Amino acid sequence: MNNSRTNLIGNEIVIGITMGDPGGIGPEIVVKALSDPMIRRLAKFVIFGLDEQLEYAADLIEMEPFWLRHSHEKISRDYPRQVVVADYDEYSVPSWIHKPTRISGEASMRFCVDAIDAAKAGLIDAVVTAPISKTGWNLAESPWPGHTEMLAAQCKSPRKVMMFVAGPLKLALATIHEPLFEVRHKFTIGCVFEPIDLLNDALKDYFGIAKPHIAVAGLNPHAGEDGQFGDEEQRIISPAILLAQEAGIDCSGPYPADTLFCPAALDKYDGIVAMYHDQGLIPVKMLAFDTAVNVTIGLPIIRTSPGHGTAFDIAGKGVASASAMKEAIRVAVQMAKAKQKKGNHGLR
Repeated sequence: MNNSRTNLIGNEIVIGITMGDPGGIGPEIVVKALSDPMIRRLAKFVIFGLDEQLEYAADLIEMEPFWLRHSHEKISRDYPRQVVVADYDEYSVPSWIHKPTRISGEASMRFCVDAIDAAKAGLIDAVVTAPISKTGWNLAESPWPGHTEMLAAQCKSPRKVMMFVAGPLKLALATIHEPLFEVRHKFTIGCVFEPIDLLNDALKDYFGIAKPHIAVAGLNPHAGEDGQFGDEEQRIISPAILLAQEAGIDCSGPYPADTLFCPAALDKYDGIVAMYHDQGLIPVKMLAFDTAVNVTIGLPIIRTSPGHGTAFDIAGKGVASASAMKEAIRVAVQMAKAKQKKGNHGLR
């Protein structure tokens, strides 16, 4: 980060928040989260979104707008208000449409691209993304299926891993948005080693764990039972664990997933690597459905997100919970402070 830019406002953290799909609960949870004085005291905030949608959300929950509206063309760290909306008024999205549309997909993609650019330029210290619709992005002919792939492409990062913070559980995924029957075609020693390696770095750099102990789940029932129920544990997972151990990482496994996700394991391990999406996400959401945070690790920038989707079915009703958005902001601030304290040379 450019220290001269940081000094414009002292060492205060600046968090960029993308509004997400305008038709989802993104506008509502952003407004609700930032209306909390405890959250607003954590940092300065720049919302990449539509002022009209945010004002509608504020009116829906009977709240006066508390932010300064500003054009999105010129982002700055030195705004005179704690919360600023970088408004994209060239997009017009009717507030009563709560489903994926092309225009919503285009707008939500634009918010993300610009926030990533601002983070790369040091204008913001972290990006917190409200939920997008993958269908909306597809309708808008997005080259990326979702946030994680966009972030990796825009940051030109060859390494990326999806991590979740769910209370005491910190979990990374070996494979992400792959059809279950297609996982085997992309299941390699490298795709298992990478989340072990990046989770180890993240736990040390951002979460203050000097010597993380990481457990690695098996892929098959009973972790393959010595090859009786599949040999991926022997051919792929165990070699990846050995590679990580040789690199100095304290990790072990593969363990049967049905015994790994239990209170005793959470006390024993600092982090867990799951092999595929639902193997990891089911325990994450069982443990912390309303507060789980998605973190993309392996990037040169910090990105967090609530661990839930657009919830079109309740959008516009004023009933959406902002708990996960608040937690995503807290985690982003924690990570940004750790990065600021250590400096870029101290982080991987």
